[in-house]
Amino acid sequence: MIRLAPFFALGLLAACSGPAPTADNSAQVATAPATIPVVISTAGGARRFDVEVAHTPQEQEKGLMFRKDLPADGGMLFPMDPPRTASFWMKDTLIPLDMLFIHTDGTIAFLKAEAEPYSRTPVSAGVPVVAVLELRGGRAAELGIAQGDRLAWGGCAVPQEKRTTDLNFCPAPAR
Repeated sequence: MIRLAPFFALGLLAACSGPAPTADNSAQVATAPATIPVVISTAGGARRFDVEVAHTPQEQEKGLMFRKDLPADGGMLFPMDPPRTASFWMKDTLIPLDMLFIHTDGTIAFLKAEAEPYSRTPVSAGVPVVAVLELRGGRAAELGIAQGDRLAWGGCAVPQEKRTTDLNFCPAPAR
């Protein structure tokens, strides 16, 4: 009877282990977050980004914390509905970011370039904004993006693509 004990233990171990991995490993592959297009009209031309959206308060609280990199033409949009005076900090953010605070008319109200990682100093435009766009640090300067430039996002940003999204921002054209 003692000779059966090792086989019994092996049987219990096999019964308690999870299922064998499947050939496609689909459950183990992380999906990339959905993005929307953002177009910034600058003196040098239109600049397109495909950015993630922080819809919920929880997503907005986390933002780009703990990210080790950000694509050159990526970023994160924080929509504010209704518009409000927003304040951001860089606590637990590992990479420098450019923060673009978007006025209700679609113009950049304030641009904080190269916000310092881990900083607890609040950054704000001091006026109500409809959104904040975070880009990789230094990207605004590389592309000539400046305060006063105009943004659109969602289907409004790329009407030729006929994109449908629940998040569109279509400011009136500048006069």
